[in-house]
Amino acid sequence: MARMAKKPGKAGDAVNYMTRNQAIKRLQLSLADFRRLCILKGVYPRDPKKKVKGRDKTYYATKDILFLLHEPVLEKLREMKAHRKKVVKAKARKDKFKVKLLHENKPFYLLDHLVKERFPTFTDAVRDMDDALSMATLFAGLPSTDSIDPKRVLNCRRLCLEFCSYVIKSGALKKVFLSIKGCYFQAQIEGQMVTWLAPYEFGQDMPVDVDYRVMMTFLEFYETQLHFINYRLYSKIGLKYPPRIDTKLDGLHAGLRAIVLESKDGKEGEDVEKIEAGETGKKNQGKGSQRIKTLKGKLAKIAGQEEGDGMEEEGLEEDLDAEMQ
Repeated sequence: MARMAKKPGKAGDAVNYMTRNQAIKRLQLSLADFRRLCILKGVYPRDPKKKVKGRDKTYYATKDILFLLHEPVLEKLREMKAHRKKVVKAKARKDKFKVKLLHENKPFYLLDHLVKERFPTFTDAVRDMDDALSMATLFAGLPSTDSIDPKRVLNCRRLCLEFCSYVIKSGALKKVFLSIKGCYFQAQIEGQMVTWLAPYEFGQDMPVDVDYRVMMTFLEFYETQLHFINYRLYSKIGLKYPPRIDTKLDGLHAGLRAIVLESKDGKEGEDVEKIEAGETGKKNQGKGSQRIKTLKGKLAKIAGQEEGDGMEEEGLEEDLDAEMQ
């Protein structure tokens, strides 16, 4: 029997891939929300062999777009879009009470399930935290502008200080390198080498040709990732998370000295260090006593050998005197 010819556009790359406009229509999102969702979910454009709709189009895999259809964040983005429209209408009607009510009940979404989805194990999250740390340290030193929320800057600064406090406490820092870009740090966390860049603290001129919305979306995911990692690291060494921040020292820009580490037993900073110092002191005392005992034995042997040599020398002198007589 003759094989039936396939209709064009019903198989192959025409079905396996779709353009960005087709994906936006399928998901019923704006371009900005579509970019945000793709960044959060880790969906990136593809390059098919046969570009059916034209070479000037951006293509996505159809299975990735179908995967996005069942994402809870998608529903939240739609709710936020509808909320913005309601706020615009209320402002146009000059209904201040409704505007205030809408701002108080603004919808939001969480990214906890996305972190667990993209990093099944804790080791995977630590292995892929280089970019997250570099991005957080970059935004921690930037000034707040119309496109950069000051709360996000403070949160990045807090996350970086918490991680650096853990690195100091655990002694995980291995290498430091100074360059024109800034300071490169390398620490060994859970058997994985983590390298990040901390820029120098200078006044920054914000460039105009940078799309800060895309960077803020990446930062939104990285903040959640670092929060999970810091919580796990602090729990493993028996410290409370988040650590308490001394407001006086923080107001004086004390940096890491403003972080007050507390153990899970309720003992704070200096008490924890005293306990650890006491434990290490006991261990050192035990080692020191053993060393003293071995040292005394060695000194006794040396003294015995010297006495024996002295007796031999006295015997030789007596024999020489007898022969001379």
